[in-house]
Amino acid sequence: MSTKQKSNQKAVEAPVIIAEKLPLFAALDLGTNSCRMLIARPRKSDFEVIDAFSKTVYLGKGMDSSGRLSNSAMKRTISALHVCKKKLNQNNVKYSRLVATAACRQALNGRDFVKRARKESKLKLEIIKPSEEARLAVIGSVGHLKPLTEQVLVVDIGGGSTELVWLDLTNVKPDNRKNSIMLMQSNQLRKKELDNLTGVKVVDWISVPFGVTTLKEQYSDVEEDKAAYAMMSWCFEEYITHFGPTHKNDLKILPNFQIIGTSGTITTIAATKLGLLRYDRQKVDGYEMSSAQVGMEIDRYLSGGPEWRAQNPCIGDSRKDFIMSGAAILRSILRVWPTDTLTVADRGLREGILYSQMVKEGYLS
Repeated sequence: MSTKQKSNQKAVEAPVIIAEKLPLFAALDLGTNSCRMLIARPRKSDFEVIDAFSKTVYLGKGMDSSGRLSNSAMKRTISALHVCKKKLNQNNVKYSRLVATAACRQALNGRDFVKRARKESKLKLEIIKPSEEARLAVIGSVGHLKPLTEQVLVVDIGGGSTELVWLDLTNVKPDNRKNSIMLMQSNQLRKKELDNLTGVKVVDWISVPFGVTTLKEQYSDVEEDKAAYAMMSWCFEEYITHFGPTHKNDLKILPNFQIIGTSGTITTIAATKLGLLRYDRQKVDGYEMSSAQVGMEIDRYLSGGPEWRAQNPCIGDSRKDFIMSGAAILRSILRVWPTDTLTVADRGLREGILYSQMVKEGYLS
């Protein structure tokens, strides 16, 4: 083999060797309904998922009546955290961030539970503020930002809360917009100001103390399906009527406006609209819908009723009620923020944690 051939061979093989030596990162999201974790390795300007874990634990179940996390819910959750600890050890993860959100923030015994969970699972679990949850959701969905988008609303519907973040990117060059969002700090959301370093301006943001679980439990005594949906819609819209443009007509003059939605509700609505017999992330992630199309799909859920939703392969019996509280939230948002394009993101908080960690440690730029 000639010297030139050897040189070319090394040039091709070197990136593979380097990539395999890069450290592993982990992101854990303990929410109101689920405990989910991703383990990933930096890969060029993105990351490669190495391992994952997801378990429905219903941590926040019954909180609406008692204000506390139940013993059974805490036991289920700690059991799931033990599995996560085992995976972290098996994969020799170097960097990790493990966060708890609305259920632990809102429960009277939330902080005591986190202390117990840290002691029993040996995991450094932390409760994050709504502003930090919102920031991470924005960073996690940045992959779906269109090159010409100048105004973006990111919607993250969780189990116990819903975060909305409105950003103005007109002061950022199109090629730099994704990277600039990745550099956002949580104090920037609290200040609602222009960041002189990145050029990203937080026009407004809000964390509504209702998600799919907490809103459903608020009206659990309403048995009639359509009546419960109507009341949930009214309740949520009351929280957000002041958030956004002063008049709906203002949306028409927002330059290159885009809504990015991340949540199980939004991905499920996309999956059923696509007529999938089985959920397919490749087809759902990045799919686009208009406000009218979302409304038509929700109307189909209402007309079909709980029985039809239970039989739908993308909803199922366990989510036939939760999907309606999530649908009420989404439709309320789209009434205040009507759009021709809602971009569906099957990504969010965990991906935001991974991106922010990798940027912080210098593995992504």
